[in-house]
Amino acid sequence: MPSAHAQDADSPTVNGESANDTAHDREANTEQAPPSNGDGSAGGESASSEDASAIADEGAGEWRTTVSLIGEYKYSDDFEHYDYVNPDAPVGGTLNEIAIGFYDSFNPFIVRGTSAAGLPNFGGGFLYDTLFEQSPDEASTSHAMIAEAMRYPPDYSSVTYRLDPDAKWHDGTPITTDDVIWSFETLKELHPQWNAYYRNIENAEVTGEREVTFTFDETGNRELPQIVGDLTVLPKHYWESADENGNQRDITQPTTEPPLGSGPYRIGGYQIGQSVDWERVPDYWGWDKPTRVGRYNFDRIDYTYFRDQNAAWEAFKKGGLEDYRIENSSQRWAEGYNFPAAENGNVTKATILDGSVSSMQAYVLNNRLEKFQDRRVRKALTLIYNFQEMNRTLFYGLYQRQDSYFDNSELAATGLPSERELKFLEPLRGDIPEEVFTEEFILPDYSETDARTYLREALSLFQEAGYELQGNRLIDGETGQQVSIEMLGSDPRDSRTLEPYARDLRRLGIDATIRIVDSNQYVERMRNFDFEMVGMRYYPQSLSPGNEQRDYFSAQAADSPGSRNYAGIKNEAVDALINDIVYAENREDLVAAVRAMDRVMLWEYYVIPQWNKAEIWLAYWDKFGIPEDGPDYAGIDPFSWWTKSAAEKQAANAGSAEGATAN
Repeated sequence: MPSAHAQDADSPTVNGESANDTAHDREANTEQAPPSNGDGSAGGESASSEDASAIADEGAGEWRTTVSLIGEYKYSDDFEHYDYVNPDAPVGGTLNEIAIGFYDSFNPFIVRGTSAAGLPNFGGGFLYDTLFEQSPDEASTSHAMIAEAMRYPPDYSSVTYRLDPDAKWHDGTPITTDDVIWSFETLKELHPQWNAYYRNIENAEVTGEREVTFTFDETGNRELPQIVGDLTVLPKHYWESADENGNQRDITQPTTEPPLGSGPYRIGGYQIGQSVDWERVPDYWGWDKPTRVGRYNFDRIDYTYFRDQNAAWEAFKKGGLEDYRIENSSQRWAEGYNFPAAENGNVTKATILDGSVSSMQAYVLNNRLEKFQDRRVRKALTLIYNFQEMNRTLFYGLYQRQDSYFDNSELAATGLPSERELKFLEPLRGDIPEEVFTEEFILPDYSETDARTYLREALSLFQEAGYELQGNRLIDGETGQQVSIEMLGSDPRDSRTLEPYARDLRRLGIDATIRIVDSNQYVERMRNFDFEMVGMRYYPQSLSPGNEQRDYFSAQAADSPGSRNYAGIKNEAVDALINDIVYAENREDLVAAVRAMDRVMLWEYYVIPQWNKAEIWLAYWDKFGIPEDGPDYAGIDPFSWWTKSAAEKQAANAGSAEGATAN
């Protein structure tokens, strides 16, 4: 299942999906991207013994308030709050945030339009709740939210979610089973992401009081029961009614009317494309839920939009517009924090261990294009990239080479395939590169080998593929046209990481150019796969990959605008391995199948891997109270922070109350 972690990037565009990503969420083509905030699926129990025995008799499984795909989980079913939060955190004050680009819609569930910051790309964002909520404190674990419990049979053929009777929309209307079913059916129609994610769900129907059962088209998909809990539940009655002007609402279209939600915040004020302000909902139904206690303590979360990262950086240094940032530029981290507020202690820097999977960050080739169809060409382009030189001259030696789609985790392929991996790879022999079986995948290391050696090898591969070097131009032997590659970016700073690679390509006679477009145009081009090469970090991976891999790497997603198969991978072997992942019978098989897929995609050279780091670079203004410990999985949880002004006000009120009592 995908990680819901927030992202930041020190390079590449994170997912090219939405310009509403905040400055700490994404940076197109700069350097890297960071953490996320949770996962989820399978474990725990919460029901009376009478109910449990009745359920067991029916073979439907035990009611669970916590589920985990990893195994044992940290919290008991009756836990009151996450360990790392302050349950008595004062409420009040404003969190100021920055977003890059522009927005024109409050509807994040369609391919059209650019949605506002705070609305979900996945999950509920500030406005909506989901059936279960992914935990920021442990991987692949989810806790009850709109649904108070869930259960599924041993063969994973279905799952039933039982709604919390207290769950309600901001207008006071109860959240119903009709809302859940309508949301599921609608989201599958609206966006390829959800269509792929829930492809194996055959039907959703009411099967009891406050109960919805989702039936699957096959058994054995261990992840499906849990990922149904990721469903964003939408208000059917709202979307099927007219707005204040008497116009029928239409969820298939962009909208500038703030929608009705169920989450901890609602849209309080906005200027389309310039700002959006979120206000805390005082009578929010979920404040006593353990996933909410001690979190979302700010009265307001205000986003201000800036056109590019340089402007956002200047705004952060000034103060009052961005209160914290997850730094995504090694240059700024190494040299930029010498402004007055940082030197006098008003801005603090902190380095935090990142426990999440480091998903692929790379120069992504659009493999739909004929020029990239030949694997020898793709390998040659990989050989040309000199990471070591860039790390030394641009990144202050702060990065390590990305060499897996699942770096920083046990899911990354290493060495030669294990016996368990071969169980998935052997049926594909002949359809995948033979090197998968015989060689460890190792990327070029320019610190150990002369650059000319790699360039000669790259040229030899191009020549095998039918290209010729004429003077200083690499040309197609059939057409006589020079090989050209346009590299796409969305921020002027992207040139910093695109230009060095472009220079390397030119050394071999390739006409490499850089095109920087505004964020809105960039989003549209990425949605429609209108690019040749782009530097980006893929959508965050979790420690329990599953159905979402179809949206990232399947042949079906390759031709579905709005999907996340940016590289345009169309490979029957990869599709088969995705199915092996989805239907893995146990954790050991899941890990082996993921490693097998990792190997195949690396040896196919669909992308040119860049770099990553196993830590989070955090900078923040001195206005917060912060728990001593952060969440184990996400690394940081800014929504567990509180403002010092709110704490002072709380203390003053407590003092006044004591004085009044004494008098």
